[in-house]
Amino acid sequence: MRIAKEDIPVRIDVPGAKARQQTEFGDVSGYNTMGAEYFSFGAGTDITELLHGLEGNRCQCPHWGYVVKGEITALYLDGSEETSRNGDLFYWPPGHSVRAEQDTDIVMFSPQHEHGLVIDHIRRQVAG
Repeated sequence: MRIAKEDIPVRIDVPGAKARQQTEFGDVSGYNTMGAEYFSFGAGTDITELLHGLEGNRCQCPHWGYVVKGEITALYLDGSEETSRNGDLFYWPPGHSVRAEQDTDIVMFSPQHEHGLVIDHIRRQVAG
């Protein structure tokens, strides 16, 4: 799920401040401690091969985030894709991979334990 800033409902609009809130933006029940992450991807990065060996060969951790710069595409098992661009908020449910067509920076919030397992798996894949 992605949403552009302009499409997030405005809840407060007063001189000097505007607050936008998208409700029901993913479910955190069943997870414990959250981690905050800043990722930078170079143009052409696709992490799909690095996820091989995980359940479904996909990341099984949900992520909530913001595209700081560039654009990133979430790739799902059913073959669907969803591209989030500069300024978009996104939610990636379990069962995804990602690809960046251009240099991209994102900020994510993820269940710490679950995403730590994925990061450790990727590190082992890279070390080879």
